[in-house]
Amino acid sequence: MAGKMSAGLLLYRKVRGHLEVFLAHPGGPFWKNKDLGVWSIPKGEFSAEEGAFNAALREFEEETGFRIAGDFQPLEPARQSSGKVVHAWAVQGDCDASAVKSNTFSMEWPPKSGKRQKFPEIDRADWFDIASARKKIVKGQIPLIEQVVRKVGGRRGGSGPGSRAPNQS
Repeated sequence: MAGKMSAGLLLYRKVRGHLEVFLAHPGGPFWKNKDLGVWSIPKGEFSAEEGAFNAALREFEEETGFRIAGDFQPLEPARQSSGKVVHAWAVQGDCDASAVKSNTFSMEWPPKSGKRQKFPEIDRADWFDIASARKKIVKGQIPLIEQVVRKVGGRRGGSGPGSRAPNQS
């Protein structure tokens, strides 16, 4: 695989006719006091053997504690400023953002202290209306939100064109 690639799910719901998307805030000390432009869809890197769709399902569950099922709609991949390509699927659903339970990672903290600490991969998640999501999400993932808006509509009706889960090989 050339370059880093990750896969994730963009969960959305309609509340009183308004579209909302579910985003995650990265955990760890570097992101603690940052807000605008750092949120993301729950996602992670994958291998060619695992495949993007299977990784998207796995990562969502690992990072949120929720297993998602539904009508997965493939989105065009988005390229972040780092060069990482994000493969994503939109799916309508709901979950309690306050009940997110993320897996953890370990790193030396504080730097050069020799001490290792564990941090959650995501420290919180929330539902955002589209205008707020555009401000919160990493700039390179805005195209994913725009695709969902086009597919399902920002205000009313329409579940957008249906699609099936992609080939999971």
